[in-house]
Amino acid sequence: MQQAKAVAKTVRIAPRKARLVIDLIRGKEVGEALAILAHTNRAASPIVEKVLKSAVANAEHNYELDAENLYISEAFVNEGVTLKRFRPRAQGRASAINKRTSHITVVVSEKKEG
Repeated sequence: MQQAKAVAKTVRIAPRKARLVIDLIRGKEVGEALAILAHTNRAASPIVEKVLKSAVANAEHNYELDAENLYISEAFVNEGVTLKRFRPRAQGRASAINKRTSHITVVVSEKKEG
């Protein structure tokens, strides 16, 4: 069983938010997943859509798989580096702001015939 994957690293969106979108498409067929992403009103949707399209393109180009028979076999979000920033507060204090990043991975596989 052939599979192709695509990874977007250090994407400036919190992993927790990206996982909400990834959970919607895991295990679905590619066409259905793209339709779901197009109608999901979340900041992570266009990013995940781009990674999915990249995985499909990799499957077609590198492994000569048929895009019609692909489904999402794996999809997950890992935590990337955290950008640490500080916000001035009252009485000369500062509080930390963590700007989290994500590594988004999508793996597509061919459906078994029969």
